[in-house]
Amino acid sequence: MRNYIKLILAFVVFISLMSFSDSKTTTIKSVVKTSVANDTLTWKMLGDIKYTRKKHATYGEVEFPQVNMKLKMMQKKTVYMSGFIVPIDNKNYALSKNVFAACFFCGKSGPETIAGIKFKGTTPKLKTDTYVTLKGTFRYNETDVEDWIYHIENAEIISQSK
Repeated sequence: MRNYIKLILAFVVFISLMSFSDSKTTTIKSVVKTSVANDTLTWKMLGDIKYTRKKHATYGEVEFPQVNMKLKMMQKKTVYMSGFIVPIDNKNYALSKNVFAACFFCGKSGPETIAGIKFKGTTPKLKTDTYVTLKGTFRYNETDVEDWIYHIENAEIISQSK
């Protein structure tokens, strides 16, 4: 009889706890789904790239990128992407997977961890390492070794941290 009462008490406590945690779990799941849905282009997707060695008229033998089919299907499509701002010069910026101290230029990452940005309209003034989410048109480059592999053109800032 004593074990039966303990079992019923444990069952009541379990049901009570489940009723409280269910609403919290639902709230957390909806928040996560909302934030993930914003980025249609991720750094993981951009990192899935291969290179092939080919002759180049100016540089001799060069490794040319081979973009995967999933990214090729996104060519000239509107995308949302988040990353850190890296200034190139007074008027040009790049979007980086990493902050400036660990970006592609410092030798700690590959060229697939950065994308050139061409803003729609006037170019905004942005500080280094500002985290932004951009909306723009995706373009990739597999042939010009003096250009970025990835581009976001007609870019608009959707959100930014200070």
